[in-house]
Amino acid sequence: MQKAIQSPAAERNTTSLPANEGFLQKLRQLKVGVIPLPLYLIIALIIYGAAVSGNLPNDMIGGFAVIMVLGILLSDLGFKLPILKNIGGPAILALMVPSFMVFWNIISPDAIASVKTLMKTSNFLYLYISCLVAGSILGMNRKTLIRGVMKIFIPMVVGTVAAIAAGIAVGTMFGYSLHHTIFYIIVPIICGGIGEGILPLSIAYSQIIGGESGAVVAQMIPAAIIGNIVAIIGAGLLKKLGEKKPSYTGNGMLVKAKDGEQLGGGSYEDKPVVFSLMGAGLLVACGLFIFGSLASEIVGIPGPILMIFTAALIKCFKAMPEKIEQGAFQMYKFVSTSLTWPLMVGLGMLYVPLNDVAAIISIPYILTCASVIIAMIISGFYVGKLIQMYPVEAAIVTGCRGGLGGTGDVAILSAAGRMELMPFAQISTRIGGAVTVILATLLLSVWH
Repeated sequence: MQKAIQSPAAERNTTSLPANEGFLQKLRQLKVGVIPLPLYLIIALIIYGAAVSGNLPNDMIGGFAVIMVLGILLSDLGFKLPILKNIGGPAILALMVPSFMVFWNIISPDAIASVKTLMKTSNFLYLYISCLVAGSILGMNRKTLIRGVMKIFIPMVVGTVAAIAAGIAVGTMFGYSLHHTIFYIIVPIICGGIGEGILPLSIAYSQIIGGESGAVVAQMIPAAIIGNIVAIIGAGLLKKLGEKKPSYTGNGMLVKAKDGEQLGGGSYEDKPVVFSLMGAGLLVACGLFIFGSLASEIVGIPGPILMIFTAALIKCFKAMPEKIEQGAFQMYKFVSTSLTWPLMVGLGMLYVPLNDVAAIISIPYILTCASVIIAMIISGFYVGKLIQMYPVEAAIVTGCRGGLGGTGDVAILSAAGRMELMPFAQISTRIGGAVTVILATLLLSVWH
């Protein structure tokens, strides 16, 4: 009898261990990105503890720790959350959540200081862009590159005209003056970003009109930020369109092939990864960036543009050994795959000032900004279709005209899943932005 009474308890004891093991097994299977959840939590708690206790290193190590732990989590959520995952959720969350965290003062000053050291003192953004530009150009099919550079200016120009017309129409309909609509809404969106566009424009505006340049910056930044967010959403929707209509997209290739010709997006996709060659690719990227900076002092053209054209010339004339091209391409693949979302976190923390946006935002203002971007994307889509470009890619690159310079290009292309378009996006943003700054300054001086 006693044996019969004890057997259920014995049964419970024997089944409890497998149940616990099953729970632990399930817990280990949960992942944040590619990291098992328990390991992610341990690392996140270590970084958080160091930040709040004042022991987080104020250098690249501390900066990478902060942006990596947030970037992996936010991008993973962006890929999984309904609705958001279809409109560029990873880019939106990685860019905007850290910005809100800074706005609400819920990130420790030590964490912000470490990220600032990484992003601004160490110039991580330009290192990232240099690797993307060098690797994507040197790893691209030559004919794709040549045809793309020759054709990209057509949708860029048409898109700019369409954006100005739409912005004026919608802005004046909502009661904004023509002067305010052009110079404080449209121009900030298409001028090429904050550092390359808004800051030079603010100095020019203040010299022509009078007043402090800082006040001008505060009026212009909200339009640029809202335009960039709309462009990110547009890129996410274009990605979805490409999945539903495969004939509309080259999956990262900009120009359609002729006469059955095969134009692959990259020449080294199937090559095995060689880590020593990746190191050589990193050196090439740094060398091209430094060359662009040095040449900029002589010819007066922005360094990033000179870097792009130098890399394009090297590729066109086959001046780089193929092995080194392979290394640059594989370095680009590593950087774009592993560091895009963490970079977005750093950009959101330091380059998206929500206090300026909150002071000026309204529904008519948002709709006016959105009309500028929507007009660019739609015109880029149809113009690209007419001139034998893939319409999805043409629209994405044209939409980069409304990005926050290199920052915006990264966000838009990451939302579209087409980082290989970075060289064309940089041409669209940098050259288009420089032309906008010059023309806007001349127009304002005549108008005033």
